[in-house]
Amino acid sequence: MGSSVKRTVIWMIVLMFVAVAGIFLYANIRSDGEREASAVLEEESGAGEEGTAQADPMQIGDDTRAFLSDDTFFDPDKQPYSSIKKIDGKSLSLLMTSVQKDLRIQIVDNAGKLVEGEDFCVVLNGSKEYKDDDKDGVIYIEYLRAGDYEVALKEVEGYRIPDTSAKITVKQSVEYVVIDDIDLLILTEDEVNAELEDLEANDALDDADKSEITGMQEGNPNAKMGIDVSKWNKEIDWDKVKNAGVEFAIIRVGYRGATTGALVEDPYFEANIKGAIRAGIPVGVYFFTQALDVVEAVEEASMVMALCRDYKITYPVFIDVEGLGGSGRADGLDVETRTAVSRAFCATIESEGYRAGVYSSRNWLNQMLDMDQLQDYVVWLAEYRDVPIYQGYYHMWQYTSNGSVDGIEGRVDFNLSYLKIDNPVPDIVLEEEETKIDPEDIPEEEIEEPRPIGGTENADF
Repeated sequence: MGSSVKRTVIWMIVLMFVAVAGIFLYANIRSDGEREASAVLEEESGAGEEGTAQADPMQIGDDTRAFLSDDTFFDPDKQPYSSIKKIDGKSLSLLMTSVQKDLRIQIVDNAGKLVEGEDFCVVLNGSKEYKDDDKDGVIYIEYLRAGDYEVALKEVEGYRIPDTSAKITVKQSVEYVVIDDIDLLILTEDEVNAELEDLEANDALDDADKSEITGMQEGNPNAKMGIDVSKWNKEIDWDKVKNAGVEFAIIRVGYRGATTGALVEDPYFEANIKGAIRAGIPVGVYFFTQALDVVEAVEEASMVMALCRDYKITYPVFIDVEGLGGSGRADGLDVETRTAVSRAFCATIESEGYRAGVYSSRNWLNQMLDMDQLQDYVVWLAEYRDVPIYQGYYHMWQYTSNGSVDGIEGRVDFNLSYLKIDNPVPDIVLEEEETKIDPEDIPEEEIEEPRPIGGTENADF
């Protein structure tokens, strides 16, 4: 073998030696690095305990680097169980009510709030589907046969629906009882267009003859002097009102929207009823109706009871029946339907143990209502004359809308009450915002004979 060949062989052996040594060294360094990474993961996860070897929670089998092949490990948005957590946070329930051959289904979340903006759909008895077309979280179904129904909510992406169908009995006829879950339907004025929904109405002005008495009629031995108020009267100093001689106040709870029919709380209701009670003024309440049928009348009465249950209501609870000059959704009702609405409201109120009544102007009491069917309830007449010419019976008289009293800016309605109320002054005064009155403290009230006109004999009441 020549010298040049020997040198070539030697260089090849040396290179092979260096390559083998490099491969061995690289393998050791990589193994050490993996062991260090595994130790760090164990320390951070708290998996290792003194004297005990723990398996790496991200390890699959013997492969300590398996987590590196999981593309969700470093990206929280790709967590495989995030959708399950989302569903757990959005469980749905159904609240259902039937008044008369109808069914109202309210879809609520696990906080008890209506879920809006979703395409909900329910299935009745496994066949007929009904959709929430306006996406307000409420599905209302009319003209159902009375009987038992099973209601299932169809699946909605991102929500957990009830596992089983809900059951409800659709009623054959109206039961004048309060709807328990009516709170979900009560809105504030921030949630509606109040300019379209709450229109001022005063039919009594159309019948006024300019002979009305606008001053306070104090010291009347046969009647109490009072006022009725709403948001239109704005802020009220109730202590000044009390000191001015006001003996009772009828406070508006709310109204049904003239356009959409929404149930809306008067924005001053809470302040007014608390202020009057604190000042020692006995209170009653009223609600401005725009109900189209007895079902909506029961809803209105239920709203009143829901908002008044914590206060001592001494005077009656009235339904305010007036027209809005053709702008109200209920202006076109016939006499029979309007009377049925008033009866349904009053019957529902009295089912809760309160005295109920109807407020309206002389013309409406004569022409728009069948008062023979409402004789069991208190009548609150609005007629702006020095002496009313209404020939029916009435128990309260709103004699002017142009009154003035210390504590209220601008005009205020004045009333005379011929009701005899036992223990009218609130015996519990609200000293703090959280203090409430137990409805069971409401005293029995005795009502005098209704105030007749023209010497007509008093009717039993």
